[in-house]
Formats: sequence, C-alpha cells, structure tokens
Amino acid sequence: MGLLERLRKEWFILGIVLVIAVARLEPTVGVKGGPLKPEITITYIAVSAIFFNSGLSLKTEELTSALMHVKLHLFVQIFTLVFFPTAIWLFLQLLSITPINEWLLKGLQTVGCMPPPVSSAVILTKAVGGNEGIVITPLLLLLFLGSSSSVPFTSIFSQLFMTVVVPLIIGQIVRRYIKDWLERKKPPFGAISSCVLLMIIYTTFCDTFANPNIDLDKFSLIIIVFIIFSVQMSFMFLTFLFSTRNNSSFTPADTVAIIFCSTHKSLTLGIPMLKIVFAGYEHLSLISVPLLIYHPAQILLGSLLVPTIKSWMVSRQKALKLTRQPKTPVKV
Repeated sequence: MGLLERLRKEWFILGIVLVIAVARLEPTVGVKGGPLKPEITITYIAVSAIFFNSGLSLKTEELTSALMHVKLHLFVQIFTLVFFPTAIWLFLQLLSITPINEWLLKGLQTVGCMPPPVSSAVILTKAVGGNEGIVITPLLLLLFLGSSSSVPFTSIFSQLFMTVVVPLIIGQIVRRYIKDWLERKKPPFGAISSCVLLMIIYTTFCDTFANPNIDLDKFSLIIIVFIIFSVQMSFMFLTFLFSTRNNSSFTPADTVAIIFCSTHKSLTLGIPMLKIVFAGYEHLSLISVPLLIYHPAQILLGSLLVPTIKSWMVSRQKALKLTRQPKTPVKV
C-alpha cells in the first residue's frame, strides 16, 4: 500500500492531529462564547447531527438478526460494561499514588465505560470473516459516567435524551421512508460523522489551549500511551482465552467478534458523551486524551493482528469440520 493511499485511508486520525494543532495555534475561534458558538453549535447541533446520521445508517433488520446471538451479546456486554470498567477502576487505585496526571487517569476510567464502536470492530471482524457481535447499551454507560461527574444525573439524562436518543429515533423513522434511496446512493455516513466529530474535538481543545492553568506533562502522556496498548493486548488475549474454553460453545467466528467487540471503544459516541457529562470541566480535553489515543491504537493493533487471527480461525474451522465428519466404515 502506497503512502498516499495509506494517508487517504487514515485521514480521520490525521484530522485529529490537525484540528488539535489548529486549536493550539488559534484557540479563540472555538472557545465557549467565541465565533463558532460551540455551546450551541457543538453541544446541540453537532452531537444531534452525529446521532441523526447514525439513525439513518443503522439497518434495523441487521440489528434484529444480530440480537439472535444472545449468548455472544451477553458475553460482550458483561465484559465491556462490567468487567472492563471494574478492572480499570481497580488498576487506577494503584496508579493514583503515582505522579501521573489525575485528569488523564480519569480519562482512562471513562474509556473503560465506553461501549464498542460499530465502525472499527465491525470492519475488523469482517476483515477476518467473523460475526458482527455488537449491541450497545447506552443506559449502562450513562450510569458509569454519571457517577463520576458533578453535573446532576437528571440534567445529563435529559440532554442525552434530546441530543442522542431523539435524533437517533428520528433518523430511524426517516430511514423507513427513504430506505431505497439510501441503499441506491449509499451516502458516506461514516465520513459525515467523522467530520462532525473533528469539529467537536477542535472546540474541546480550543477551551484547553485558551486556559493557561492547564498543563500536560510528557511523562504522563507517554505512560498513558503505554498503558493503553498494554490494556488492549491483555484484554484481547483474555477474551480469546475465555471464548475458546472447551465448554464455551462459541464458534471460531464468534471468538473473532468477541475479541474485537469486547476490547474496542467508541470514539463517535464517547466524545459527545464526555462533552455532555463533563460540561463545564476545564480539564475536559485532558479527560478526552486517553480515548483519542485508544481509537488509533485499537485500529493499529487490530490491523496488525487480523492476519494472525484469520489464520487461526480458518485452521480452527477446518479442524472442527474434520472432527464432525462421520467416519466411513472400512470394507473388509
């Protein structure tokens, strides 16, 4: 793959770096009360646009079919929304006595509370040839995030309902009437959401760079990057062990879905969520940093592991097929 093709494929990650750099150069444009008026355009319009777009792109028939894999979804939900955040919380109790920036550690906890993304987990699962095992439960996510915020839970819930749930439902309703047109034209839903997300990231960092009291030391950042890669590798290995036990009854394709869907985290849902849950926090951008690192890290690790996992899955499927074939009687 050529350099230009690689850059075109990873444009969103490059976009994150670019908008942070632009925010650093001219933060006054995107600060609260600035020309972009992010308290209105981002908090309400941009977030609503992302989830209206998600509603339009969400194929209900595929979601209904996916729900039939009850045991697989139960495993993913328990691991993602119970084991993952609990394990991170216990780990952070040890890290709290270290000199690592406390806001980055809070950011790690919010990463643990995020659901898996529809985008990268599904793409990597398809690349291997596995099943798409994703059902997101935003209410449980809200319970995890709400407990760590000073914003009243009722306020968080009402704003999330208006900017997340309502646009999602409207998008689904609109989809019913223009389904044929959408199937025919195939609009770039992912690119649209990514562009809006870049706007949200830009304004978040404008607030940070406009505040002289916020400082991010390089030591903390390097340690956080190391922790994120270590956590992802450890949890991917752990899900592989759990799902390949003799009594697990998961197929090799199910295992692939579990590995990716249980360990990946949603940036598209995560950044708007943080913007709402931690509204008014001057350290919001620092809280967002671990999630911004986690996103490219999960894509990078996933891409590197796809050939190995695919090779394992194919050989495992062949082995299972051979063991299930009836033995032909030997003629005397």
